[in-house]
Amino acid sequence: MSLYLTSLRQKNPSALYSGAGIVGNVLVDPTAHIGQGCRIGPNVTVGPGVVIEDGACVKRSTLLHGATVRSHSWLDSCIVGWRSVVGQWVRMENTTVLGEDVIVKDELYINGGQVLPHKSIASSVPEPQIIM
Repeated sequence: MSLYLTSLRQKNPSALYSGAGIVGNVLVDPTAHIGQGCRIGPNVTVGPGVVIEDGACVKRSTLLHGATVRSHSWLDSCIVGWRSVVGQWVRMENTTVLGEDVIVKDELYINGGQVLPHKSIASSVPEPQIIM
């Protein structure tokens, strides 16, 4: 994704999103909503219908259609699947991948978790693992 966004910066920079709290190459669908005080970027793609609440930080990540990132969460190198919800004050990093319709409860730490679709995560994942 970062290679594509870099290419887009060179060929069609007007397609990239800009505004307060945006850092580097960021692609945002017009139907997405970004709250106040967020830091988005670099290398972030935000899909249609995505909601990023106030104070969230998203870096090197892709948020797919209908995903929600609740307030004050921190995502680095993540893929958040369709209609997934990341709770408040969650920290996800190290290539964490959430499948479709995954719910991550509030105040958790996910380190490299790969979560299959239609799951709910209620405890932290300190070591990379697949969650079935």
